Amino acid sequence: MAKDKDKKKDRERAKASTASEAGKAAHDGSKKANQHHAAKAHGRATTVDTSLPATRPELMELHAAARARRNGAVLDSPAFRDAIFDLERIEIRIAAIDRAAEPPLG
Repeated sequence: MAKDKDKKKDRERAKASTASEAGKAAHDGSKKANQHHAAKAHGRATTVDTSLPATRPELMELHAAARARRNGAVLDSPAFRDAIFDLERIEIRIAAIDRAAEPPLG
């Protein structure tokens, strides 16, 4: 039993050491392959769809309707994917409005 506890402690120390080294590498400018950094953007860049309403309450109504369409659609159907795409556009517009507020809401 004591050996099992020691092995577990050794694994935990190794994980902590690896995480600490990765964090130091991210901050000192060196790059390691396949290292994650929380501040980096993921995926593709987004653009704000200005054709959507400019007020948060109107966008929230559209968002509720898009959620209802998504929830009523068959999983992975074209209607489901269209509703997901609409949700994405609406959420990006809401975030843009929140960032533009004085003081920023987000």
